[in-house]
Amino acid sequence: MLELGTPLPGFRLPSVLAPPGAPPVDSTALKGRPVLVLFLSAHCPYVKHIEAELSRLATDYGDRIHLIGIASNSVLTHPQDGPEGLRAQAQARGWSFPYLLDADQSVARAFQAACTPDPFLFDAEHRLVYRGQLDGSRPGNAVPCDGHDLRTALEAVLTGQTVDPEQRPSIGCNIKWHPPAA
Repeated sequence: MLELGTPLPGFRLPSVLAPPGAPPVDSTALKGRPVLVLFLSAHCPYVKHIEAELSRLATDYGDRIHLIGIASNSVLTHPQDGPEGLRAQAQARGWSFPYLLDADQSVARAFQAACTPDPFLFDAEHRLVYRGQLDGSRPGNAVPCDGHDLRTALEAVLTGQTVDPEQRPSIGCNIKWHPPAA
């Protein structure tokens, strides 16, 4: 697990929502605000379970943080997590935040991302302050999907408070790594 206090790993990735020929999103340009990176996928039932809450988070915090979605699943084994599937997912949910494709999976490895969804919140100085679950809801349980844990961390960061270091790890579908070369 990426240690709290770790600087934001660098990345430069294309957005599946940008027009053809648009420059990639570069982490060095994300200045002045906290950064929330969410490792997502189009097919995972855990991500589908939280999609509406991600839309609410974007509405509630999008003007105060940099919210970035990153898809790192192998499109060799899971083609539905390729650009077309991600674009359709974002359009169906009205997401306008950058949704980036980590085709070589190097960014997921740099973050030590393990699953989808997997949130990483960095403060305004781009130091990791939260890497845990969105909330206690899961597909099929009776806990409301309200983003409680992540929202608590976001509010602490935005009000200059310390984020509680006791954090529950995210639970979801494992990132689908590229198969080993034959």
